[in-house]
Amino acid sequence: MIMEIDHLKVSLGGAPILHDVNLSLGEGEIYGLLGPNGAGKSTTIAAAIGLLKRDGGQVRIMGKDPQTEAKPIHAKLGVLPEQNGFYDWMTAEDYLGFFAALYDLHPREGDLQDRLARFGLEPRPGQRIGTFSRGMRQRLGLARALIADPALLILDEPTNGLDPRGRREIHDILIDLSENHGVGVLLCTHLLDDVERLCKRIGVIVEGRTVAEGTIADLVRSNDRLVRFRLHVNGDVSKSEVPPTVTVVARDGEWCSVALSPEIDPQTAWRELLFMGWPITEIRHEGGGIEDLYLGLTEGRAA
Repeated sequence: MIMEIDHLKVSLGGAPILHDVNLSLGEGEIYGLLGPNGAGKSTTIAAAIGLLKRDGGQVRIMGKDPQTEAKPIHAKLGVLPEQNGFYDWMTAEDYLGFFAALYDLHPREGDLQDRLARFGLEPRPGQRIGTFSRGMRQRLGLARALIADPALLILDEPTNGLDPRGRREIHDILIDLSENHGVGVLLCTHLLDDVERLCKRIGVIVEGRTVAEGTIADLVRSNDRLVRFRLHVNGDVSKSEVPPTVTVVARDGEWCSVALSPEIDPQTAWRELLFMGWPITEIRHEGGGIEDLYLGLTEGRAA
């Protein structure tokens, strides 16, 4: 495992903030860290990278303890906090060059421009960061987090402020980093769409405690949160075949309520049903899935 947190406890000003946080993240894995505001996600990140002293439990990053071996960890770590620090008077290229120097890196001519272009920030001569939109700043922050080609990337709301196309571009970059370069990614976000597309495993923190951890599929199934749909069919399907990934929950005239296995994409399920002779004319999403799981685990907590 590239990152392991076991029974982490942290206090701030004498007040307990984290009571029992657990997390494990492997090489090349994108892991979603979820929880309401104030649950302890940012505190977990700060303690994990050695910025906060822990009161109990263990943390290992790349096999090392961040409280005693911070320097070699930080050399292979990239972090994008929710509140980024930018120098508005710098250009994007100067900004990346400044952070490269902090890692004792000396990019070749053109390297910084290539990195900026990869994130949709083709350099504009003389343009200051102070003129950047929120989305442009978010892209620059991610480029900065990757400046040292880290083995572990910790991201707090990385697609915040991006339009749908920008979000998809960042998704594709993270998938490439994990699948083709073995980078471990800890993704802290409120956007469940990001989690569904990028993560297989998640952890949910509520009031400083891990209340659930595992694959999305297992958690959805074990908490009875299968994705549910109502299908309008033009005809009798009572004797029609049903694929093993689809469960017919109820029938009401020309409407059928179905639940889908969390491993299957809904579009695949509809194609299979059509192939089996289901004359589907309308599909309505009824709930379930990761959204219902999250709401159920955090019910009554701060949003």
